[in-house]
Amino acid sequence: MSRVLVIGCGGVAQVAIQKCCQVDDVFTDICIASRTVSKCDALKEKLEGKTKTKMTTAKVNADNKDEVVALIKSYQPDLVMNIALPYQDLTIMDACLEAGVNYMDTANYEPEDTDDPSWRAIYEKRCTEKGFSAYFDYSWQWAYKKKFEEAGLTALLGCGFDPGVTQAYCAYAKKHEFDTIDTIDILDCNGGDHGYAFATNFNPEVNLREVSAPGSYIENNKWVEIPAMSIKREYNFDGVGKKDIYLLHHEEIESLNVNIPEAKRIRFFMTFGQSYLDHMRCLEDVGMLSTSPVMFEGKEIVPIKFLKALLPDPATLGERTVGKTNIGCIFTGKKDGQEKSYYIYNICDHQECYKEVGSQAVSYTTGVPAMCGALMLLEKKWNKAGVYTVEEFDPDPFIAALDQYGLPKKENHHPVLVD
Repeated sequence: MSRVLVIGCGGVAQVAIQKCCQVDDVFTDICIASRTVSKCDALKEKLEGKTKTKMTTAKVNADNKDEVVALIKSYQPDLVMNIALPYQDLTIMDACLEAGVNYMDTANYEPEDTDDPSWRAIYEKRCTEKGFSAYFDYSWQWAYKKKFEEAGLTALLGCGFDPGVTQAYCAYAKKHEFDTIDTIDILDCNGGDHGYAFATNFNPEVNLREVSAPGSYIENNKWVEIPAMSIKREYNFDGVGKKDIYLLHHEEIESLNVNIPEAKRIRFFMTFGQSYLDHMRCLEDVGMLSTSPVMFEGKEIVPIKFLKALLPDPATLGERTVGKTNIGCIFTGKKDGQEKSYYIYNICDHQECYKEVGSQAVSYTTGVPAMCGALMLLEKKWNKAGVYTVEEFDPDPFIAALDQYGLPKKENHHPVLVD
């Protein structure tokens, strides 16, 4: 029996909560909290009578630590699942420390205001020292490690699919398939079609900041940074077909470089269609991806926030999206002195996700791992104080849970490699 506080009620959170309710012998009590409590109430009403989980809702501003602390102390959860925005990670981690409760999220911290002078000074120092300039990195949350250790609490970072499952796949490959891993290529393919000229499959603000950033990867254990979308390959994905893939910076590269240091090269690729790229470049060229406020008709607005208001809500894409996703990792390395390669991945169907939980597959593939990660913490299968990413825990029970609750793994012991 466990009480869980879920902060956030967007597309991913709604999937995670529905999946939690499928495991109602563990998730016996859930409080759904958001700035927009009407969304929480609607989900609660949808689920009542379909699960034994006792549901409550609450209004909270996740940017306000005192509000979050008050809610935690009032509800007394065993775990806080942060499925809000990555801007709010540090506030919620501070609240969990003050209130004495375990924490998890699905994406690492990045600042909402990238012009903040105090953040900017630390960021620019990191760019110089590490060699990549993406706004998001683990350093801010890793700095909490000692605090969580001393409090006897666990903070699980980035437990979505990528990051999250991809790191579990790396730990699984290391444990079962290789003595040493030489290279890791993470491939994220969305073969879905939602019919819009332009839309993002998760929060537009976070998505567009991520994909418009310079790409970066590890080569010979050092960071290499390249202009955005400047490395392109084609790959034939099982269940989807041939797609163009582009090298991006992604957060799990950073943690994998720390936790699997033998890997000489670590890269992340994602599929994009030409229409998406053309729209994104046009929007970037005219300043619509900027996070810096501008004055418009006497009011201050942030261009990317205004753009977010104009684009389709990712939570509404499920009904109209058809096709499949294919996300996984390709490895090269050695086993028993022999060179080998290995590919572990999942295929997820957009329409099947919609039939089950009313979402498209991008939300599903993030929400299911969030539930499975929470399950690991609540059942004490992952149980050590401190701040950790997924690959630092035993992958076997987590991957078994993914197999059981909707994201079964597939394996290929002779994959085509990405050149």
